[in-house]
Amino acid sequence: MLSMKQEDAKDEPASRSYASWLVDLHNKGLRSNGLIEGSRRGGAGPTDDRAFVMGERAVMLPTLNGPAQTSPYSLADTEEGLVLQYEGKSLMYLDPVARPKFYDRTTKDGIPYNKIAVLHSADVLASTVIQSCIRWAPSQRCKFCAIGNSLESGSTVAMKTPQQLAEVVQAAEELDGIKQITLTTGTPNETDRGALHLAECVKAIREVSSLPIQVQCEPPEDDGLYRVLKEAGATTIGLHVESFDEDVRRTIMPSKSGITLETYFKAFEQAVAIFGRNQVSTYVILGMGENVDRTLEGCARAARMGVYPFVVPLRPLRGTLLEDAVPPTSEYMESVYRQVAAILADEGISAEASGAGCAKCGACSALSSFEKLASGGSGGK
Repeated sequence: MLSMKQEDAKDEPASRSYASWLVDLHNKGLRSNGLIEGSRRGGAGPTDDRAFVMGERAVMLPTLNGPAQTSPYSLADTEEGLVLQYEGKSLMYLDPVARPKFYDRTTKDGIPYNKIAVLHSADVLASTVIQSCIRWAPSQRCKFCAIGNSLESGSTVAMKTPQQLAEVVQAAEELDGIKQITLTTGTPNETDRGALHLAECVKAIREVSSLPIQVQCEPPEDDGLYRVLKEAGATTIGLHVESFDEDVRRTIMPSKSGITLETYFKAFEQAVAIFGRNQVSTYVILGMGENVDRTLEGCARAARMGVYPFVVPLRPLRGTLLEDAVPPTSEYMESVYRQVAAILADEGISAEASGAGCAKCGACSALSSFEKLASGGSGGK
């Protein structure tokens, strides 16, 4: 890893902290100049992104969305390796995460492994176990979501079987040394919301692996399903509210907003009772027009309950209804990150203490770096 050049230390962004660089890169993306392959275009999860090692941690940086095409950040090829540049000034080495070996295999029933699960960050195996969603109609879908695009492009299959997932997990652990697993799902119905299929998938994986697993779904109607997921072998759970501003939720998530914030807070309470403090998380997307005071109040209330609010900037993904949206400013993101990091410190909640999932991985957010800054660290891990 190359630190910034000493002669550039007085210039922006070279004088910024690692955490500030990461915020800016997440918002503005990276022009790869054709020097890397492997970015996943369209679909669910971190997409239009590429995994890199930056400093001592892996990060997911936008390389294919609109902002990335005009980003001041770019890659340059040098004799020593790929270098991250800002407006032509070299900042540091940036190493792309290698294509995983398990991608070269197919399941016993002939499906390429990377249509069953993909590598996120450097060591997280992730899969959308049910690729369809009852909220995908244009008038109902979440405007930031691209879950249906993966299926339309043929890059995945509609439903992954527990056996397929177990097979891929075993290979990814043996060949690529994955350290954790994230299983999410589209919403197939209004009752269990995919939780029962997630439980069966976790059970099958537990027959071949002891790696920590996060499951992610909308709050099921039956609170007893949290215990079913835990007893199946799930380590943590993600219940993603997306925004703590009801006005934003109604505008951006016309169907999902029918699950009110109070329903989510009740779900948080039930899930924490089963999984424990710091083992429940919720995605919070910034840059959709939210009221910042409501957002911080929601994050604080969730943290008091033992829920980690995983704060991320809006990524305008290709093929979504927010494809042409402008990401939040880096100044706005830094301000919110700092305030949420202080909330987490007050409540004794941290990314490091999470057992699995987005909070533990942290590659799509700079929040964990600001946690370290709040505790007196460098924010560079």
